[in-house]
Amino acid sequence: MPARPFHAVIDVRRWNDFGIGTYVRNLVQALAQIDCVNRYTLIARPQDAGALGPLPGNFQAAPYARRDTEVLHNVTFPFFLRKFNADLFHIPLNSVAYWMPRPYVVTVHDMSTLLYPARNDLRATLHEERYRRGALRAARIIAVSHSTRRDLEVVLPITPAHVRTIYSAPDPAFTGDHDDPRHQQVLERYSIRAPFILYAGTVRPQKNIPRLVEAFAVLRGEFENHPTYRDLRLVIIGDDLSQNPSVRRAVIATRVEAFVRFLGFVPIETLKVFYKAALVFAFPSLYEGFGLAPLEAMACGTPVVASNLPPLVEAVDEAAELVTPDNVFDIARGLRELLINDEKRRSLALAGTIRARRFNWTETARQVLEVYAEILQ
Repeated sequence: MPARPFHAVIDVRRWNDFGIGTYVRNLVQALAQIDCVNRYTLIARPQDAGALGPLPGNFQAAPYARRDTEVLHNVTFPFFLRKFNADLFHIPLNSVAYWMPRPYVVTVHDMSTLLYPARNDLRATLHEERYRRGALRAARIIAVSHSTRRDLEVVLPITPAHVRTIYSAPDPAFTGDHDDPRHQQVLERYSIRAPFILYAGTVRPQKNIPRLVEAFAVLRGEFENHPTYRDLRLVIIGDDLSQNPSVRRAVIATRVEAFVRFLGFVPIETLKVFYKAALVFAFPSLYEGFGLAPLEAMACGTPVVASNLPPLVEAVDEAAELVTPDNVFDIARGLRELLINDEKRRSLALAGTIRARRFNWTETARQVLEVYAEILQ
């Protein structure tokens, strides 16, 4: 640790977001548990500033209204930060304001912004340039997996010594005892009946949801008269489908509209119920920075079918059924294997629970503190 206590500013405006919010909330709460010496200022949206949970006295919230997606954010946010006279800043995703004061740490969760741009216009070009600049000017980059670290080193001309791999972990809400009679009430509220396969995450092209739907349609054809699976359903929890019409088209083309449910985002307590109730969690992604969603399902004791991509294998190891994501029939094979093989399904559920325990936020926070110390020394 540095010779004297330091003052760090952490951007927590995405506290309630899906995915990034898990990182922000749990990192801050873990830092609060292990560090009572250094001072932290948390930049939060005004509506969140009073709801960051019980934190010790060395943590203070500072409200800031603009989102990091606004153009003026590049000017107003750096000006806002300078008044804190902090020793360092931590931006928990690579959305760094153009005139960001230094030194700062940036966490890179994946390279999808550069590898899978959502648009091909001037705004997208400027966003990509800001992404590159944000990473290159950082005093340290935290990559959430070795795979993401390798992607960074290949795509950007960065100094490898400035990149540190620090794993994230499942939210503690997904661990522990999950047997609760109220869970059935949650499923009934959403009109969901077992058995079902679950996907949870964003609905973007690289998430490969159309192929998952096609693989599900293959299984529907095979299980049409099956005593257990003739009513098998696919539940998709994610963001607005209007941005990705290919998913809806896949459902219509495969004629499984009656068996596929789109729920949008749900609260974390509701998501836990769906993880627990699902027969299998499917995650056939074409690109990931890490495998946090499969680890969450594993923490809930649900067996996982996941892509055989290096970052996902890095997360799940041998505790999941691995499939080739660009092959519909291999995705169907992986799902079928767990559905009809009760022993393997139970075995992977146990192995997944054990695997998920290897990742914890206390260790993540300890390593982040080491990164802070490296900069300040």
